[in-house]
Amino acid sequence: MTARPTPDAAKLLVDCLIEQGADRIFTVPGESFLQVLDALHGRDEIELVTCRQEGGVAFMACADGTMTGRPGIAFVTRGPGATNASIGVHVAHQDSQPMILFVGDVDRSMREREGFQEIDFPAFFGPICKWAARIDSADRIPEFVARAYATAISGRPGPVVLALPEDMLSDATQATPRPFVSRPAQAACPDAMMALMAMIGDAASPIAIIGGAGWNPKARENFQRFAERIGLPVATAFRRQDAISPSSPVYAGNLGYGPNPKLVERVKQADLVLAIGARLGEATTDGYSFPALDREDQLLVHIHPDPEELHRVYRTDFAMCCAMDEFAEAAALWEDRSIISFDAGAEAHAEWEAWATPKPSQFALDLGQCVAFMRETFPADTIICNGAGNFSGWWHRYWRYEGFPTQLAPTSGAMGYGMPAAVAAARRFPERTVVALAGDGDFLMNGQELATAVQHGCDMIVLVIDNGAYGTIRMHQEREFPARVSGTELANPDFAALGAAYGAWSARAETTDQFKQALSEAQGRRGLRLIHCVIEVEQLAASGATVSGLRSR
Repeated sequence: MTARPTPDAAKLLVDCLIEQGADRIFTVPGESFLQVLDALHGRDEIELVTCRQEGGVAFMACADGTMTGRPGIAFVTRGPGATNASIGVHVAHQDSQPMILFVGDVDRSMREREGFQEIDFPAFFGPICKWAARIDSADRIPEFVARAYATAISGRPGPVVLALPEDMLSDATQATPRPFVSRPAQAACPDAMMALMAMIGDAASPIAIIGGAGWNPKARENFQRFAERIGLPVATAFRRQDAISPSSPVYAGNLGYGPNPKLVERVKQADLVLAIGARLGEATTDGYSFPALDREDQLLVHIHPDPEELHRVYRTDFAMCCAMDEFAEAAALWEDRSIISFDAGAEAHAEWEAWATPKPSQFALDLGQCVAFMRETFPADTIICNGAGNFSGWWHRYWRYEGFPTQLAPTSGAMGYGMPAAVAAARRFPERTVVALAGDGDFLMNGQELATAVQHGCDMIVLVIDNGAYGTIRMHQEREFPARVSGTELANPDFAALGAAYGAWSARAETTDQFKQALSEAQGRRGLRLIHCVIEVEQLAASGATVSGLRSR
């Protein structure tokens, strides 16, 4: 049987993606976009990563956008495929990360008849993305793709969803790709910089909260240089811990769940808070309690690349709309020497060092000591990928996120993110050490992507922290309804055996020494490696919370 030629529209779509620099697509294939799959055949410019569930697809694309600053690209089919992928769109939206989700759609003639797996995708995705649209004309593919890239990377980065009617992908067209789209320049205003420096110079106890929209290596390097020059304490927003080097003498630690109480108090007592890139969301501010939403004795400076974020939630005393790297460079090059160096940066860093140094516990498998051992033996630029759960708190507290990017973790708190994110990281940075970190409940949200890791030759380590419970919810349950356990206990498989079934080297660890031995052996191997870490449910959180402690309050 003679193969049909690739339709013009599908070929044009792939050409447009290549023109925009796309080099990897994550997908679960669907009959609604077979033409695109055919157009990708033999195109060495783009790697096609075939996944096992559309939630994994979207998480991988979101993580890829996080690492590159260009949109991660995902293709899924209509109906169930799109709804499965919606979790990744929501993560990209709340995390301010660029991605584009392409969804195969029903034929144009079938629309609004509730055709097979039909959904009104612009209406469905509109509330959780920057732009959702349908491409009804093949001639407009270059326009829509260029706009999708521009929208995803501009201002506050985020997700775009484009629906592709199946019959449209077979249309003839003479259109050609539009040129490469770059992020618009957003320079820092010199007058605004002068006013900002005056505010810092007048402050007695300032602090910066950094990381978020548009943060990149240039922003990291230059802002760190500026902060160190004036001794400004720098805290990172929730799960933005690689926004500054932890070895910086002004790094004060991370905000979010289970922060250092001394850092919390430092933010509360600051007379000037500089929020740079951060949205100051609920997790970073502990329910908008610090900084306080309206506090007359504390000034707030908010610097963000999207004007819609400024003055949106907080009473802001001074706002600047500019790119993070442009602002950081302007700050690093600022020649005004009127600011007297603060002692607070060094003091805050010493407080963080003490907080981030684990002390031995009574538990057989002591997660604090496990993280300390990883710090001693793993490269500084190791990428840690985790989903949601108390298990991640030990790494948030004790790990040093030294390189950039080295932290892939959803600020939206989505479970199941770590495994897919690690696959994306292993493909993007095959020369670096990549660790997927998951709790037992978290892992089984997307554990099937082990198959994707094996199929695509990913070199990565998976740590499954198993306490037989939805640990975070159990902690809240014990706090609110002590000893009334309901709905949070789990019966788990043998995760080491499960990993082996997928083709991974695997081991089981029930003590700290067994963990160290297994990790050392895993480091000496290549490919997919999984360690099943069995801990007691009593060991609830890195903050020291335990079941018995909560029950005895």
